[in-house]
Amino acid sequence: MILFGDTTPMPTPTMTVDPDSVTPGFVGFGLMVVLVAVVILLVWDMNRRIRRVRYREEIRDELDAEQAAAEAASDDSDDSPRS
Repeated sequence: MILFGDTTPMPTPTMTVDPDSVTPGFVGFGLMVVLVAVVILLVWDMNRRIRRVRYREEIRDELDAEQAAAEAASDDSDDSPRS
């Protein structure tokens, strides 16, 4: 007969797997180093490309402003009265 006040023994977990066989080891460490290096190189290349696009846009704006100023100057000289 089982009473409600009785406690049942809890089974203790035992290790069925060798802890050394489930660690990533040198291969996991090496893959992480390679992955970090690839990410760093990708970020560096992305920054270079973004900077290059920004410089090209600045130069394009400067050239457009110079061209507009040259056209405005040529329009002013054409509009001046001739004697």
